[in-house]
Amino acid sequence: MSPNIPNLVYILVIGVLFATGVTLLLERSLTRVLMGVILLGNGANLLLLTGGRAGGPPIVGTSAQEDMADPLPQAMVLTAIVITLGMTAFLLALAYRSWHLNGHDEVQDDVEDRRIMELADRDEGPGTADADADTADGGPADGSPEARVLAEAEGGR
Repeated sequence: MSPNIPNLVYILVIGVLFATGVTLLLERSLTRVLMGVILLGNGANLLLLTGGRAGGPPIVGTSAQEDMADPLPQAMVLTAIVITLGMTAFLLALAYRSWHLNGHDEVQDDVEDRRIMELADRDEGPGTADADADTADGGPADGSPEARVLAEAEGGR
């Protein structure tokens, strides 16, 4: 077996970290999104480390050039750690602010997202006659789904 082939356990751990991280990123809670970013960062670090060659320290004069470890994956892992730390700090501040203002850390639907979901539930696209039934001033008609969504959004503020 060649020393450059990664261990099967490393590959499985990387796959589990990536799968769990992506699953958590798709959640509504900012705490779970934060955990997903951390797991993705750790999976990326392991993936980068498996690409390197094991060996002696990459310092000239300490070992033969053929026996030295590849320094590029190590530098990339350090960069990935810094990026993950920055994203973690930003998401942690965002989750704390959301918890402080709203009492929860869930991301709410956007008004436009709700309008599109309602049109999709009624199986209407933007080019259908019901969706284009706007008033003369360019705003949505009073009975249209757009008007109801806008009224709900304005009432919730």
